[in-house]
Amino acid sequence: WTKDLRTYLFSRAGIGTASRVLEVGCGTGAIISNLKTPAIVHGLDLKPVCLLEACRHAPQANLNCGDAMSLPFAAGVFDITFCHFLLLWVRDPLQALREMKRVTRPAGSILALAEPDYNSRVDKPDVLAPLSRWQAESLQRQGADPGLGMRLARLFHQSGISLIETGRLRADKGFSPAPGDRDLEWAVLESDLEGLVSAEEILRLKNLDERAWERGQRVLNVPTYWAFGIPGR
Repeated sequence: WTKDLRTYLFSRAGIGTASRVLEVGCGTGAIISNLKTPAIVHGLDLKPVCLLEACRHAPQANLNCGDAMSLPFAAGVFDITFCHFLLLWVRDPLQALREMKRVTRPAGSILALAEPDYNSRVDKPDVLAPLSRWQAESLQRQGADPGLGMRLARLFHQSGISLIETGRLRADKGFSPAPGDRDLEWAVLESDLEGLVSAEEILRLKNLDERAWERGQRVLNVPTYWAFGIPGR
């Protein structure tokens, strides 16, 4: 769902002529597996189990187990350093951005491709409105910051990254995921809300959600922000 944005921003950042590229928080390698670049691609993640998956999805990449708070790379070695749906999960997003800045060469690019603001999530019909509150609560219980996306541009500025361009995905329309993606989202939600919301209530809203999609009445909008900058002085 960020493919078009990635194509645009990677092109602006010079992915076609880059020598070294780093994804911080590469997870299972979904993004780096699709990079079209002559560069040596590096991926870093804190979880070894994710890196095992990344080895299969992106066998061409150099993968490292490490912490975004202290990247295991020398200063100024990457042409492009980026993250995707990461900063809301780290304990100190400002420090993570400072580290991304540190390892990026002076004329390089720093990208945060997708940081959501779940505090502003919109669910329609109104009967589904509790889903917004539940998701924000479940993310907080897991240690995430559900409203980070709204602060992304300010965090770039505070970290000393000169902001070139920023924006919001799906600002004017709701998101319509495929049925398989909806099933996955509900599986995650059911797991997150176990012990917080009764199974009966979750099932009731899940059925209402499915019927609303079928009738074309469902609106789901999670404002999601992105930013593109270069290392400042």
